[in-house]
Amino acid sequence: MGCDPVSAIAIRREEHGRKGRYIASVEGREGEAYIAFTHREEGVISADHTIAPDSLKGSGAAFALVEHLVADARARGFHVLPLCPYVRAQYRKHPEWADAFTVPPEWEPEAAHA
Repeated sequence: MGCDPVSAIAIRREEHGRKGRYIASVEGREGEAYIAFTHREEGVISADHTIAPDSLKGSGAAFALVEHLVADARARGFHVLPLCPYVRAQYRKHPEWADAFTVPPEWEPEAAHA
C-alpha cells in the first residue's frame, strides 16, 4: 500500500521482422503482459492487441505498456495506429498523447465490430 506499482514493472521491446511486442514483467508476480504490434509503413506501427494474464490484473502493467509505447513513439519518431481496444480506451482518457498517434482519440476502426 502506498507504493507505486509502476516502479516494479520492467518493460522490454522485441521485434521479429514486421511484428513485435512490448513485454512487461512485474517484480514478485508470475507471467508477462504485452502489447503486440505490426510495422505498417515507414514511421507507423499498429498496436494490435494487449494481453495481461490474471496474475498481472490490477498491477498497472497494461497501462505501463501503453505509456511506454507512447514514450517510445515519441523518442523513435514513429506514430501508432491504435487497433487494440485497450490502447484506444487509454488514448481516449489521455488525448495529450495525440502527437504519438495517427488518428484522433475518438477514432474507431470500421471493422471493430464486424
